[in-house]
Parts: sequence; structure tokens; C-alpha cells
Amino acid sequence: MKKLEKEKAIHLRLQGRSLNEIRRVLSVSKSSVSIWVREVELSEKQKTLLSTKGFSREAIERRRTSRLANEKHKRDIVIKEARSSIPKISKDNLWLIGTMLYWAEGGKTQRMVRFSNGDPAMIKIMMTFFRQVCKVPESKFRGYIHIHPHLDHKGAERYWSKISEIPLQQFFKTYRKPNKSSQSKKNSLPHGTFDIYVLDTRLFFQIVGWAEGIFSSY
Repeated sequence: MKKLEKEKAIHLRLQGRSLNEIRRVLSVSKSSVSIWVREVELSEKQKTLLSTKGFSREAIERRRTSRLANEKHKRDIVIKEARSSIPKISKDNLWLIGTMLYWAEGGKTQRMVRFSNGDPAMIKIMMTFFRQVCKVPESKFRGYIHIHPHLDHKGAERYWSKISEIPLQQFFKTYRKPNKSSQSKKNSLPHGTFDIYVLDTRLFFQIVGWAEGIFSSY
């Protein structure tokens, strides 16, 4: 088997193929290829072509792809280690997390609770906060979607209803304001953004008080 691969490697080298090209074709190590073809003499033209291959569009793209894959692998390791360091979230932790998320992203100009975001994970954790910490009755939840008019608003309504577990009959009419620039925008938010409304003035002031208590406690 090795003899046949060596013969193929020599044949490919005589054609002016690089060591990496031969390695990929034969699915063997580069070191093996190097040993097999070390006595093959290349012409000056072949040497020149090999020296310029490293600057070809294909070679540059291969290096770019390899570099991005390596970077992603390194990022994934960091993310995995960090994720595994988070313990199970207690109710007290959820209380602090929900309060701070609301203070960062929630409405503060109306005397009702309103939290808006396009990230389903954020919507899920805030719905858990409202249900488990704030003890909001299901009847007090309302959903409200902002979406570009060229996107599937009916699909978005079903999507956010599933994420929030708020029935569609408790949604306000979806906001689909015509926008000349919306057609040219990338569909980075194919389901739009979602607002959680809680029809409870007292809860709004309660969250304000929790936030102020957190700020004054350190």
C-alpha cells in the first residue's frame, strides 16, 4: 500500500504538484510525502510555479478558511469553559438578573411594565422572571411585535407566542410601519423584536424599587 502511494506521490511531484497538494490527494501526512519525493528534481519553471502558488487566490482563501476555523475553535473552547462555570440559577439570582435586565432594557417612561428585545433567550428569561419572581397572572401578559413590512409577520406572531408562551389572542396588533429602507436591510431580525407588556402599575414601581435597592446596596 505504501509503495503504491509513494509511486503516486512521485508521479504527482513530477507534474509539479506541491507537498500539500499531494498530501490532500493521497490523504497521507506531509512528512511522508516529503520523504517519498525528496529525490525528485523539479524544473526551474515548476519551482517558479510552486513559489507563486502560495499567493494564488485559492491558496489565500484556504489559509483564510483555516485561520477562521482555528479562531472559532479557540473561541468555542473559551465559551464552553465559561458556560460550564455557571451554576444552576436560584430564584434569588433570577430576581437580581431580571431586575437588572429590566433596568437596562425595560420601559421606564410609562406606568406599566414593558420589556423589548429581539433575542429569544432574553425574552424567555424575562418571562421566567415575571412568572416565577413577580408572580404575574397569565391574564395580565400582552405581546407586541415590531417587524419590517416585507417580513412574515404571521410567522413572527406564531414564533414569539411559542417563545413567550403568551397566547396570540393576548397580542396587540403587530406594528408594521412601511419603511423605504427596510427592503434593502439584511434580515438580521427575521421575526422582528418582541415587547412583553404586563398590565400592572404596581409591579412597575416594585421593579423600580428593587433596582434602586440594588444600586444603594454596594
